[in-house]
Amino acid sequence: MREELQQARSRGQTVGLVPTMGALHDGHLHLVEKARERAGYVVVSIFVNPTQFGPTEDLARYPRDEGRDLAKCRDAKVDLVFAPAPPEMYPPGDATRVHVTALGDALCGPFRPGHFEGVATVVAKLFALASPCVAVFGRKDYQQLKIIERMACDLRFDVAIVGVTTVRDSDGVAWSTRNAYLSSAERARARAVPRALVKVAAAYATGERSMGVLEGLARGELTPSVTS
Repeated sequence: MREELQQARSRGQTVGLVPTMGALHDGHLHLVEKARERAGYVVVSIFVNPTQFGPTEDLARYPRDEGRDLAKCRDAKVDLVFAPAPPEMYPPGDATRVHVTALGDALCGPFRPGHFEGVATVVAKLFALASPCVAVFGRKDYQQLKIIERMACDLRFDVAIVGVTTVRDSDGVAWSTRNAYLSSAERARARAVPRALVKVAAAYATGERSMGVLEGLARGELTPSVTS
């Protein structure tokens, strides 16, 4: 990958990186489009990163389909796909982790111990390997995006971090690889999430600032109604 990217740079092309864990969907492809707008040479990494999965999480069953992913990348005119094996990213004796304090200690952090450390570590490795000018991430994982921005700034990576607006399916549910786990009933319930966000955003836009009122609007969509 380094040799290919060096050749691209020698031709005067800027490098854009789209880090993924594969099982590519329309959300990922939108990130590729945004990378293409900002860089002449686009790299997609496909790597199911073991260090961001907890001991009881879904590492073993996380969706994987490299052949399908490569076909999608060809159709999207991706210049290079980097799909390393775990030992290439975590060599024998690997003992270094990147921990971004404070930002990872709230919200999702306490429920997924070690997750954001694994994310920051693998993204730092990808930045060190690819030296991209631009790296593109979805704003769907907003806490993750903020942690990556902080890490890139603190470690002085010369890369512009671009956050892209969440891409949603026709029913309003955000595109996400793990949505493949949802049953039809769970998918129907998930539609309440974008409805709640729209309702809260509309109230905020018209001047509502009470956290209690905004939370109540969201809960009204998210809590199933009880019928007698």
